[in-house]
Amino acid sequence: MNASKIIGILLIVISLGVGYIGVNKIADSTKEINFLGIKIDASNESGQTQGFIYVGLAIVLFGGGLYAVNKSGK
Repeated sequence: MNASKIIGILLIVISLGVGYIGVNKIADSTKEINFLGIKIDASNESGQTQGFIYVGLAIVLFGGGLYAVNKSGK
């Protein structure tokens, strides 16, 4: 097992963790409360933006990991 394959696997594992954090940030930033028949939307836009950045970073890391693993296999 060469270094490129190990780095690729590490990038994939890290991307899964970063993606999980991003999805949780997005979910925690959007809350809806139903109070006496009135829906109150309490969303944190900066938290959502951070969550989307984490998800985007996770996609890039995952792609880089797949590339590194496939490149080392040839």
